[in-house]
Amino acid sequence: MKRRHFLKVSAATGAAGMLPYSKLRAGSENASNYFSVHPFIDANPDAVFIMRTAASSKYDTAGKKQAGEAFGASVFSLTDDAANGFPLSHNIVLKPNLTSRGEWQTGYTVERTMGVITDSIFVEGMIESMKSQLGLPGSQFYIREVNGSENIADGGYGDLAQRTGADVKTIGTQVNNLSPDKVVWKQAPDGVWFDQIPYLWPVNSPESVLLNIAKLKSHGMGMTLTAKNLQGTIAAKYQQHCTAHNRDMSINFNHVRPNAKSTILDNYNRHLADGIPRWDRPGQTGGLWQETWGTRCIDNNSTTKPALHIIEGIYGHDGNFVQGPHDGLAADFMTNVLIFGKNPYHVDIIGTWLAGHEPGNFGLFHMALERGLSTLLNPKDIPVFEWFDDGSATETPLDTFERTPLKTYYLQRDYDSQNEDYWHLVDEAYEYSTTNVAAQNPVAPSNFEVQQNYPNPFNGGTSIEYILPKA
Repeated sequence: MKRRHFLKVSAATGAAGMLPYSKLRAGSENASNYFSVHPFIDANPDAVFIMRTAASSKYDTAGKKQAGEAFGASVFSLTDDAANGFPLSHNIVLKPNLTSRGEWQTGYTVERTMGVITDSIFVEGMIESMKSQLGLPGSQFYIREVNGSENIADGGYGDLAQRTGADVKTIGTQVNNLSPDKVVWKQAPDGVWFDQIPYLWPVNSPESVLLNIAKLKSHGMGMTLTAKNLQGTIAAKYQQHCTAHNRDMSINFNHVRPNAKSTILDNYNRHLADGIPRWDRPGQTGGLWQETWGTRCIDNNSTTKPALHIIEGIYGHDGNFVQGPHDGLAADFMTNVLIFGKNPYHVDIIGTWLAGHEPGNFGLFHMALERGLSTLLNPKDIPVFEWFDDGSATETPLDTFERTPLKTYYLQRDYDSQNEDYWHLVDEAYEYSTTNVAAQNPVAPSNFEVQQNYPNPFNGGTSIEYILPKA
């Protein structure tokens, strides 16, 4: 297997070795007007990075905060590269998963539903790290979500706001009741359902940077990871992507493509004929429903471009809100991973695989591939790097990482003699060679290679990628 690594080198001292990314930038911090995602991540947009964490339990406040701090310190830094950096004056918008967590369901407790949302202590550690790293005030950080107002208190996000100074709001108000300066309208030029989408300011505003921070959890869509998490950046009721095909969303249909429903139905029938797994599931919760919400999800993803997509998987959640496969209840499991990258579908494919599922069996990934938002489907074809808290990475076989089965009720097979438990893994074998995308298997290099450094050595620090023919 091709082994790709990178060294960070201190230009000021001339020393070669593994150094924390934050320290490499120290020589130019005073002159920096920009910040950036680590250049190695930017240079590998199809790759997925996995950082192991070490929290002892989901109640381990210190361990969760340390994970957020280590992540922020190793991934974000000051830069003087205007072409590849973001101005320090930009608002930083974080989108954790703050969906409603089933407080209306029998058996609801705060503790039992912790895994439904992105952990607030991890997010707090990430914010504090970025404040320190970038020299920004807490007031420059914004958290926005259309759903889940109970998470301000029950989820710890109110406390996060007080401690960090971040502006935290869940805004369930319909778009026509929001002042114009609180909505950012975006055209969806490649939309199938949407023509225009309203976002909660400052999401998608010109002077903002969006970080998408999902949760490792199962749901009726299989795994609710980064692609779906962005749904919550949209103003009510436009965020109701899960509305069935035969029902209308409560929105202005001037913002919907003409013939959107018939186009979705045509696409569904074509995908059904192509053999997308489980798409033959009938009824309101069947394949046509998945096609419908998936179309809206992809429309949103085609319009919204976060700087980074992250799955917080310090602990994972299986089931759906309160209900689940554990005597009727959901449960949380210590998974201790952060999964991140530039492409949300590649990140979600790896997250789905780590949750015990076979990603080729999920229609959303086929749809994203067809619409050009993804380039790979087979998780074994996606370059995976283990990421370390000193800001270094090593390309690592995917099966090196432990899988934690997180069951779902996604398109249950209970018809045509294909009986399946309501809570199940979608883990049947999938033949990736049957898709229209050729497998992109890396060719092992025969020689040692050193790539061009980035940025040039007159900066405070530089990165050098090198390739080895074997471990």
